Amino acid sequence: MSTSPVLLIVCIALCMLVGFAGSVFTPEPGSEWYYSVLNKPSWNPPSWLFAPVWTVIFILMGVSLSMIVKEGADKPIVAAALIVFGVNLFLNFGWSAMFFGLQSPFWGYLEIIALWLSVILSIVLFAAISKTAAYLLIPYLLWVSFASYLTYTLWKLNP
Repeated sequence: MSTSPVLLIVCIALCMLVGFAGSVFTPEPGSEWYYSVLNKPSWNPPSWLFAPVWTVIFILMGVSLSMIVKEGADKPIVAAALIVFGVNLFLNFGWSAMFFGLQSPFWGYLEIIALWLSVILSIVLFAAISKTAAYLLIPYLLWVSFASYLTYTLWKLNP
């Protein structure tokens, strides 16, 4: 059964909305704490890279989500996958709130560990429903893995 265009658009829009909501905490260029006060490693990606990477990831997440939703939330495995994915979206938003909003690499690190675990669990549950949907989350896992290490490093550089 194929995914309807409306379902696909709604799922992508939901994921993009979470990204947009989290971006309210992202510092503006020139923001003192992030750009001037925070010690960053030499391998910290340039600021301009984050928006395009997250845009692609949120689109892939939305496509993946639509493939799961179309299977019917009345099925227990689909319902479980959707709940975990919903928690994942909340945690995704939460990282921005913890790291940028509270200006806390420590709380950001604790939060991103929970996010990373929720991505793994989402992939496992999605794989039980659709291997393709699970594969579409692999770039998300890779980026959150990198972001976890970066957040850990930022915490250690800024005790």
